[in-house]
Amino acid sequence: MLDFLGDLKRTHMCGELRASDAGSKVVLMGWVNKRRDLGNLIFLDLRDRSGITQVVITADAGAEVHDRATAVRSEFVVAGIGHAKLREPNTVNKNIPTGEIEVIADELRILNDCKPLPFSPSDTVLANEEVRLKYRYIDLRRPELHRNIELRHQVAIAIRDHLNSQGFYEIETPFMTRSTPEGARDYLVPSRVYPGEFYALPQSPQLFKQILMISGFDKYFQIVRCFRDEDLRADRQPEFTQIDLEISFPRPETVFRVVEGFLKAAFSTIGVELQTPFPQMSYDQAIRLYGIDKPDLRLPAMVDVRDAFAAENLETLHVDSELPIVAIVIPRVGELSRKERDEIKTMFGDRKDGKVFEDIKRLEKSFPDAVAKIRDIARPHAEDLVVVVAGAKRTEAANAVKSRQQAYGVYSAAGQLRLALGQKYAERHGAYKHGNFRLLWVTDFPMFEWDEAEQRWNAAHHPFTSPHEQDMDKLESDPGAARALAYDVVLNGTELGSGSIRIHRQDIQAKIFKALGMSPEEQQARFGFFLEALQYGTPPHGGIALGLDRIVMILAGAESLREVIPFPKTAKAVDLMVDAPTPVSERQLKELGIAVRKIETSN
Repeated sequence: MLDFLGDLKRTHMCGELRASDAGSKVVLMGWVNKRRDLGNLIFLDLRDRSGITQVVITADAGAEVHDRATAVRSEFVVAGIGHAKLREPNTVNKNIPTGEIEVIADELRILNDCKPLPFSPSDTVLANEEVRLKYRYIDLRRPELHRNIELRHQVAIAIRDHLNSQGFYEIETPFMTRSTPEGARDYLVPSRVYPGEFYALPQSPQLFKQILMISGFDKYFQIVRCFRDEDLRADRQPEFTQIDLEISFPRPETVFRVVEGFLKAAFSTIGVELQTPFPQMSYDQAIRLYGIDKPDLRLPAMVDVRDAFAAENLETLHVDSELPIVAIVIPRVGELSRKERDEIKTMFGDRKDGKVFEDIKRLEKSFPDAVAKIRDIARPHAEDLVVVVAGAKRTEAANAVKSRQQAYGVYSAAGQLRLALGQKYAERHGAYKHGNFRLLWVTDFPMFEWDEAEQRWNAAHHPFTSPHEQDMDKLESDPGAARALAYDVVLNGTELGSGSIRIHRQDIQAKIFKALGMSPEEQQARFGFFLEALQYGTPPHGGIALGLDRIVMILAGAESLREVIPFPKTAKAVDLMVDAPTPVSERQLKELGIAVRKIETSN
């Protein structure tokens, strides 16, 4: 029989009691984590979000209390009333903060029961993730997830407090706005009042936060939900949270100092003191040294070793003398077997544009002078793994744009192999241990990217990103060489956030649209309201957005975003707990003036 709570009030959380509380009258409420029945003695580990306390029901409590304790099972919700008592020295549990104390119950109320569980929050072996997501309310009872969600709260509060101290206003922007069909797909919201017309859920508050700068608010931030109907990826969420900010009259360094300040506050929640300012490198440096625009600094940079080879060496190796040759060094890997060497070839893949030399000792037998120079340039230790990646010999001449793309292709291939080797030999080099946080700023991204299929330039960031003042003349003469005042903050190979200084002048905006081949009609259709706003005294401004989910995932040492989001979707964008998305009734569709037709898909 279940009990009512009545006027009973808890005196302590389950994780609060300490030895100094011995003798106190105690009322605890929570879930039964475990129950142990020794006949005359019944032990209940009572759990809430703060921790666990052992509640003991003895024969002295009386038959009624004893019978209630006998009826209790895991995850029943109970109230234990009694007195705190020091445990005997030989029964102290040193693994929990409340391990020196226990509660001797003289009353037990069963506030709710629990049907047989699909899995237990106290299980040491986790259930299948789909089962955990379907019963997320049970999964969220696990202490690990409680810690992650608490950390998320602490990080958000630390960021808010810091930005408030720096004079930022937290301002909400609309969730229902107009569709801007570029980049990822929008989630559309039909309007009942205006049949056939739609709002869109925001992919980002980008244009609204720029309008706030036009409105004179000077410093804005928001911890905001955003939505993208992206193609499915293993660890992306269709709805996510970002730390969004914008500043008037900044230089990039203005934004850097603000972000470093709130990240320092966020990392302090786990006792980590970040060193600021973060190092900086240009996009071009990042590609050449790491083969990627989000470098993982925990492993050594790649080294250009093309000068180690004589021209005749390159001819013999069928390597292009005009393309990069880079050495990858992975520390403390030790001697590899022939099988492990062959696995490196498999990692690199059958690439037409690059070649890998996975055995430096074999290369040394044919080219001793070149390898001696490689060792002198790269300076590996005896136990380090050294792998060389070069560009395959080209069969036709290339223009400047094509040559730049081919060179970046070699760096990219080497960078991917570097990361794969780092992951494979992580236990040997030890660079990936939790707490080794290496942050940096990547700057001077390309203004444009060439779309081979469409034979046109696209904005690498977004079309309101300002170019470098020094590169204005390249917008028409050499768009591929024009640099943007765009920047990313990167942590251990993960992009935490991306931002830029924005265009605030109409003449520069016109040049960018012209470089993108965008007609006046297209400009108005996509950005008309914003282009009009730019004409009314727009100050120079810039900002950034960082992913809160990613930050918390890294701080928690979690392997998935789903471990730090209370109610995540699956990799297929499904909410298993509430069973969404689902069809809606014909009546709802009729009210909206919508007819649904089946889309035929081909396998």
